Amino acid sequence: MRGTLPRRSFLAAASAAPALIRCGGGPPSPPPDFEPNWDSLRTHEVPQWFDDAKLGIFVHWGLYSVPGWATPIGELGEVDWDRWFTNNPYSEWYLNSLRIDGSPTQNHHRETFGEDFGYMDFAPQFNEAVRAWDPAAMAGLFREAGARYVVLTTKHHDGFTLWPSAVDNPHLPPGQRSAERDIVGELTAAVRTAGMRMGFYYSGGLDWSFNSEPIETVQQVFSTILHTREFADYADAHWRELIASYDPTILWNDIGYPEECDLAQIVADFYNANPDGLINNRFQIGKEGAPPRHKDFDTPEYAKMDEITEDKWETCRGLGFSFGYNRVETEEHTIGEAELIHLLADIVSKNGNLLLNAGPMADGTIPELQASRLRALGQWLGKNGDAIYGTRPWTRATGETAEGIPVRFTTKDDALYAIVLGQPSASEVRLEIGPEGESADVSIVGDDRPVEASYADGTLALRMPDGLGEAHAHAFRVGQA
Repeated sequence: MRGTLPRRSFLAAASAAPALIRCGGGPPSPPPDFEPNWDSLRTHEVPQWFDDAKLGIFVHWGLYSVPGWATPIGELGEVDWDRWFTNNPYSEWYLNSLRIDGSPTQNHHRETFGEDFGYMDFAPQFNEAVRAWDPAAMAGLFREAGARYVVLTTKHHDGFTLWPSAVDNPHLPPGQRSAERDIVGELTAAVRTAGMRMGFYYSGGLDWSFNSEPIETVQQVFSTILHTREFADYADAHWRELIASYDPTILWNDIGYPEECDLAQIVADFYNANPDGLINNRFQIGKEGAPPRHKDFDTPEYAKMDEITEDKWETCRGLGFSFGYNRVETEEHTIGEAELIHLLADIVSKNGNLLLNAGPMADGTIPELQASRLRALGQWLGKNGDAIYGTRPWTRATGETAEGIPVRFTTKDDALYAIVLGQPSASEVRLEIGPEGESADVSIVGDDRPVEASYADGTLALRMPDGLGEAHAHAFRVGQA
């Protein structure tokens, strides 16, 4: 049941807003033939499915999941760089932290595993643990969380691959190069069976099996990017193998890519074979003054935008301070249910997607602390997803109720959505949405209860006769009568 109220220009603005955003709306057209040069590749547009999806799940899983240990000193961006690398809270950087003399990770490793136990010696333990993994259960949890796509770390900075690559790594001995199970293939199949799209993360700039120099400063992150012909051929061969074997929809590279690569040809072939495919912004060379390469979307990390952006973006972050599993993290280091829901609404209102990370234990189990957050987000989306999926930004992203509760706006078709980020204490919710005009339809998203609505002096007043139920956030739909 719905209430009606006068309205005028805000619905016109809502229907016009998508034109301000670079997205793939409208009927599909035959894909162009892309040439292997950056001018041609820059004509590629973000496919509509990605703009509609809003939520993806990142999966950081590898040898680092066996020790599963890091110092939870804080989120990226909240810790000074001069402290970050020695005390790195990213457990997937375990090998680098282990190489830094006197680091907490080095001390923990020697006390727990002994001085003669090397990082790659975790491979047998990882392979043994992975035998118990259920890919369908993992994919099912991600679907339950409301995700529309998944991005798996096929190779992180340590050089260990999660698929049985035929590409030889001359710097690692047999038995320490890759997982025995085809994790990439099995999870890809399970994700697609669950109705989601699959993307692959690949560390294209760093590979610590090729370069043993530890990174201790932020400047060294980029100065240690591998630009040798040997590594360029190696990384190119890996991407070609992944694309040919598993047909991913997203190529999600990290920390640069070799200058001597054949990347433009790889991306052109990928686009021409996959009209729904796209790549992130981290394929750049990583040298000062280097010419830019193509990107489909930006990828801030543990960060978000202040305003609506024209270009598509996707923020990535862990549920805690780490992407990989960290057994040290507790409730205090983990994002709360309300904060997570509010974060998603804020990101979507500003033309972004959230790539939310899950860090499995070595056997593929998602720790309950993480799983509970994923289920809570999915439950909220199960009711309120109409205000999230398939939406575009309105003329403005933010507002607040008369009692000061933050609001985020989205729009879709002929409707405006107002997502109230909290629990109103009053029985009436008042929102400033613009000048009065002709009548409109008002309803609670995912709720059949009636809404009493009035509209005057640019303010929308909503009252539920039997009160507004408890929730971390409430979404209202304002559409044509």
